[in-house]
Amino acid sequence: MAAASGTAFAQAPAPRQKGPRVWLDLDQQELDDAYDQSKYAPNIQQVLKRYEVNSEDVRARLGAPKRLAYGASPVEGFDLYPARGQNVPIHVFVHGGAWRVGFAKNYAFQAETFVRAGAHFITLDFTNVVETKGDLMPMAEQVRRALAWIHKNAASFAGDASRIHLSGHSSGGHLAGVLLTTDWPKEFGLPKDIIKVACAAPGCSTSSRRGSRRARAMSSSPTRSSTRSRRSVISISSTVR
Repeated sequence: MAAASGTAFAQAPAPRQKGPRVWLDLDQQELDDAYDQSKYAPNIQQVLKRYEVNSEDVRARLGAPKRLAYGASPVEGFDLYPARGQNVPIHVFVHGGAWRVGFAKNYAFQAETFVRAGAHFITLDFTNVVETKGDLMPMAEQVRRALAWIHKNAASFAGDASRIHLSGHSSGGHLAGVLLTTDWPKEFGLPKDIIKVACAAPGCSTSSRRGSRRARAMSSSPTRSSTRSRRSVISISSTVR
């Protein structure tokens, strides 16, 4: 046993030497790790696969969604899982993916709950920071235009523009926060309360030390930008009535 223990100890990696601090008490590696979900969610691929499989199951029961475009580029569209009836409420979901990955089709697993309850379920597609070279602003602008399009055109798909509800997960929670803080009358000529109820779950706030570091790393600009995200983000969790 002593020999086995000695071998185990010999194979243990040497402690990493901490580099110069680039923001608060974090060195560059720690700051980069704060943006890397695989560091604190080792089962992330299993979870994402479950999203995909469960979404396929929901489409098998509900049927294929209606694909509607809110802009000119191919990615500027959304999947609509319609409920029966006319003038029904609308739920809009903004998917996560670290601002880097994700497609609307893989978040259909939520649709059945809303559709069976009598609400349209919409999940948005939009660009990512890989395609925009780290710039979050095109993503923010796209989700804003998507919601404005949904409000203006709700009647065309039997939706009630006065009952739009919103949710967002992970980085989609941040983008939901963007929607909640948009000045709709000034920027789009729409009522200020086009979002009736919202739940933004950015996933940055946690009591764990790693999560706490990540939340701090994502709440203001570091001295040097993370290599995984060149812009700082502020995550907002709010409910609008």
